[in-house]
Amino acid sequence: MKKLLVTLAILPFFLSCKEVKKQQQNTTQVVEEEVSKKEIPFVWEGANVYFLLTDRFNNGNPENDVNFERTEQTGVLRGFEGGDIQGVTQKIEQGYFTDLGVNAIWMTPLVEQIHGATDEGTGLTYGYHGYWTKDWTALDPNFGTKKDLEKLVKTAHKKGIRILLDVVLNHTGPVTEKDPVWPDDWVRTGPACEFTTYENTTECTLVANLPDILTESDEPVELPDALLAKWKDEGRLSKELDELNLFFERTGYPRAPRYYIIKWLTDYINDLGVDGFRVDTVKHVNENAWEDLHTEADYAFEMWKKKHQDQILDDNPFYMVGEVYNYGISGGRDYDFGDKKVDFFGYGFKSLINFELKSDAGKDYESIFKKYSTILNTKLKGKSVLNYLSSHDDGGPFDRERKQPYRAANVLLLTPGAAQIYYGDETSRPLVVEGAQGDANLRSFMNWKDLDSLPDIQMVHRHWQKLGQFRRDHPAVGAGKHSRLGKDPYVFSRTYVNGEYRDKVVIGLDLPKGKKSLWVKGFFGDGTKLFDTYSETEVIVTNGKVILENDYEVALLELVE
Repeated sequence: MKKLLVTLAILPFFLSCKEVKKQQQNTTQVVEEEVSKKEIPFVWEGANVYFLLTDRFNNGNPENDVNFERTEQTGVLRGFEGGDIQGVTQKIEQGYFTDLGVNAIWMTPLVEQIHGATDEGTGLTYGYHGYWTKDWTALDPNFGTKKDLEKLVKTAHKKGIRILLDVVLNHTGPVTEKDPVWPDDWVRTGPACEFTTYENTTECTLVANLPDILTESDEPVELPDALLAKWKDEGRLSKELDELNLFFERTGYPRAPRYYIIKWLTDYINDLGVDGFRVDTVKHVNENAWEDLHTEADYAFEMWKKKHQDQILDDNPFYMVGEVYNYGISGGRDYDFGDKKVDFFGYGFKSLINFELKSDAGKDYESIFKKYSTILNTKLKGKSVLNYLSSHDDGGPFDRERKQPYRAANVLLLTPGAAQIYYGDETSRPLVVEGAQGDANLRSFMNWKDLDSLPDIQMVHRHWQKLGQFRRDHPAVGAGKHSRLGKDPYVFSRTYVNGEYRDKVVIGLDLPKGKKSLWVKGFFGDGTKLFDTYSETEVIVTNGKVILENDYEVALLELVE
């Protein structure tokens, strides 16, 4: 069975696209069978998270491409491009994520966006990215319906894939002619953030025309007239009001702005069973608000589990990962505002996005791996970080021109911690687009045509698949302890132990072509049978070494059971 795990990863170049797709489907089935048989525990500390912009990934339903008369000419890549929830579901069903080793998908916010467009100095921009909320209680029809999302979650769960929704508590969408400002007891419209103290980072607006929710306030507020009128027009006013009354009666919270939004966000957990939140702009909100969000999210997740016991994946609690902009793993648990340090891990977050790996990526492998293993097993023990090399809003990604796709895969997928694959990392999707300005460069549509037609891209993709599957099948890679076994060639081990479950692997990088000897003494004893999933070769440890003969620079060694 082990050899079947990586059949797709070594498909010969001469196969037709039809043949590739056929083998891909067969491989997906085999992978799923094997994963279920091995009963590999899922651990968020070593998750393979695929991050995608819903509007830029795959268009599953062209009929929802235009809504709310969003037809004005925009700047390059600043309007809706057609990607939707149905498109993501299609790729889950086709096994795209399974073959990549993905076990969690993070989608940009799906809630209804402002209807109008704004001009940020780069041409008109619509809320295609999902971060400009108009109504937290509805999905944007450009992305799809609640039934679409329900199907996506169920489909993902059947494949052993968790769903993370991106949530925004910090701000509404910009004000336009179609989108009036929320009442002044809900939002502030100034001053602009200065980012030098705790106060001027939290009680301020991130940018001009981005009203900031008064998340620090405990003062009760009434619902905006515009929202009530909208609900009435849509025939759901009574339902929404009744649900709010039940929420506030159960919790005893004041009817302050953050608690309304927390109720609306956690409805998606209670109704659909989503597994976690990626939380936007964490450091711009007072930290106790995140503790409130986590409390209600955890409650909603447990309620959903009680109602859907046949759909529970495991006993992991609800997961929250936070975007504390510029947080780095070297800081341990604290983020320094200048005049105050805050431990966001103590306010409901299992993990924070690590902004440090993109600069670490140029160092030698051992320096990176040793550093991350050490910190995760000391300062951050029991917590984790989500590593990335490129993203939707980082203008300084590692390998911006996609000249080092193999090294990028090695660094991202083999560094301890959870890994965030940004859509197209695995297919060298361009991060520089002619005519685009700023963040738009990072947000082109997924390059499916390149993957279908370009051999070089297919080779890169297969490399990501091999590493991704190995990482998914071995929690030791992302969540285990690291130890170097050999310097030249470079060989290291990872070990993960949780109760009776034990996982041990050995990995070699930058290996010479041809015959090579990998030192495993002290980790695997003589006579131990190992399988290199990269080359599909079975070997036996002899004199503290294993011998491989191939032209691959990577070896992924696991025990033969």
